[in-house]
Amino acid sequence: MRFEFKVQGDPLDFMMAEILAAERAVSRGTRRAGDGLRRDWRGQVKAAGLGNRLANTVRSRSFPESGESIRAASLVYSRAPEILDAQDRGALIRSRDGFYLAIPIAKDVQRLRGPKNKRITPFGWEQKTGRKLRFVYRQGRHALLVDDGVKSFRTSSDPVSWGAGRRARSRRAKKTVPIFVLVPFAKLRQKLQLDRASDTWANRLPGLIVDNWRGADRG
Repeated sequence: MRFEFKVQGDPLDFMMAEILAAERAVSRGTRRAGDGLRRDWRGQVKAAGLGNRLANTVRSRSFPESGESIRAASLVYSRAPEILDAQDRGALIRSRDGFYLAIPIAKDVQRLRGPKNKRITPFGWEQKTGRKLRFVYRQGRHALLVDDGVKSFRTSSDPVSWGAGRRARSRRAKKTVPIFVLVPFAKLRQKLQLDRASDTWANRLPGLIVDNWRGADRG
């Protein structure tokens, strides 16, 4: 018995076609995984009530940025990494100077903003309102910074009024109003699970590569 074998086409061409298919599949699979992880992270941030602005800091990049490679990769990151990390871990926040954290109490105070739209500080509050804050020690409880209606020397050239209206401000001028509560630290509750989403898309990646390889074969 005699057999004859013939090669159909150039083996080198076949190998190059498989390499190109692999490059295409890996590049498309990693890009889809990166895009999916970016969507999941943004979705978590929005669902946690942290706002669209923080969600939009989550970005993704694919490498190579142009063309395809069997060593392709995707990077998902945030342009506000410290904020996102704190919300992901539930960080413990302390004052940089070793003093107390001043937390605004009233909603009217919370709406006041400092330089670069940051949260208002006691010093910034005195500058903006022209009112002096007094420290109140409370045994066994958090200390307060209160407004007694006394004018402050730390006054800007154009102090702003705070409160709901003239009548409300008049009442406040005649009594002591708590403005800030002083705490040694603040514990952020964990609101995000970014690592879980990362693991999910890492486990999906092999399947995404295979699906794109099959799609290339059908093409």
